[in-house]
Amino acid sequence: MILSMKVPSPGESISEVQIASWLKADGQYVYKDEDLVEVDSDKATLAIPAEASGILKITIAEGEVVKVGEEICTIDTSAKAPEGEAAAPVAAAAPVQKEAAAPAPSPAPASTPAPEANAAAIPSPAAAKIMRENNLSPAQIPGNGKDGRITKQDVLAALAKGFAPVPSAGSRSLERKKMSMLRKKVAERLVSVKNETAMLTTFNEVDMTAIMAMRSRHKEQFGKVHNIGLGFMSFFTKAVTQALEAFPAVNAMIDGDEIVYHNYCDVGIAVSTPKGLMVPVIRNAEDLSLAGIEQAIKDLAIKARDGKLSIDDMSGGTFTITNGGVFGSLMSTPIINPPQVAILGMHKIQDRPVAVNGKVEIRPMMYLALSYDHRIIDGKESVSFLVHVKESLENPERMLFGGKSPEEVLLGL
Repeated sequence: MILSMKVPSPGESISEVQIASWLKADGQYVYKDEDLVEVDSDKATLAIPAEASGILKITIAEGEVVKVGEEICTIDTSAKAPEGEAAAPVAAAAPVQKEAAAPAPSPAPASTPAPEANAAAIPSPAAAKIMRENNLSPAQIPGNGKDGRITKQDVLAALAKGFAPVPSAGSRSLERKKMSMLRKKVAERLVSVKNETAMLTTFNEVDMTAIMAMRSRHKEQFGKVHNIGLGFMSFFTKAVTQALEAFPAVNAMIDGDEIVYHNYCDVGIAVSTPKGLMVPVIRNAEDLSLAGIEQAIKDLAIKARDGKLSIDDMSGGTFTITNGGVFGSLMSTPIINPPQVAILGMHKIQDRPVAVNGKVEIRPMMYLALSYDHRIIDGKESVSFLVHVKESLENPERMLFGGKSPEEVLLGL
């Protein structure tokens, strides 16, 4: 029996997708529920699993755009699994789980040499795509798949270890790549923001001494208690949610001739992925502890890395934080993520001389940038919002009292 596989709907208002990467080769025997292909919409990436076991026949090539409901491949369900591979998916999963659970890898026996990179090794379709994106050759990747085949996991492992790319030898060749639907949609949205909003950016700087000292004192115990690392993003998110409650216009949006105020803080965290810029959202961040925020960020980061972010994960944010500092940016003007009306940009922490109580001291300083839509946020509100964030970060105890100092709470101010 020949089973026709069609593109499922990734979500409302999406009528077409682009074939991003075939994860299985044409003519390969596939098993039910194995991921066959990744498709890109203008909002997210979706992995489509096999609906049955059998021989795969690809009918739509990578890079092609297809309508939702259109056939992309067939599966010959009458074909039998190759000998010895009937339980391949289950058997393959066992050693991975065992290795992940082990506290440390066991040394390989002397008689079993480690796999070596092979210029003649054939990469899988998913591996080949990642290799093209990172300018890698088969000679650089040890193949651990069947018959030395280079798998997606082999490429990701090699990238994680780090190595020098193959020298170009002075080539002047050109390469053209079709823009993905996601990249085109991001470009359209960014241009529309510049054209349709009255966007301005205000700057300030924050002394990170107190946050860094607190993190240094407690990160080990924090990790033991909560089983997660303590980063800077949780402090910034907490400071932002309290500032949003103090200045609700920064947490609003424009809908026609009305301003919609949100009584909750769904904070988007901009992340860079191989697919492009994505903004997964932490729901009701105002109700989360620092540990809760860190866990939410970790979960979303893993999904972003693995290309598993759904449309729901990236929809409905009321405010966005972006951290260009992880790439070394000292200062920038972030672009608003519509329909939101503001975005906070974090930057590189840099030791700089500053005046403290009439004396010059070297402090770890970070520039902050708030881009905002001047149509509903006045200059006073934008500056006051940024000062609120700055004061909360420089005096972390304020976060315990809704952005106020202990003295202000005591005096009822």
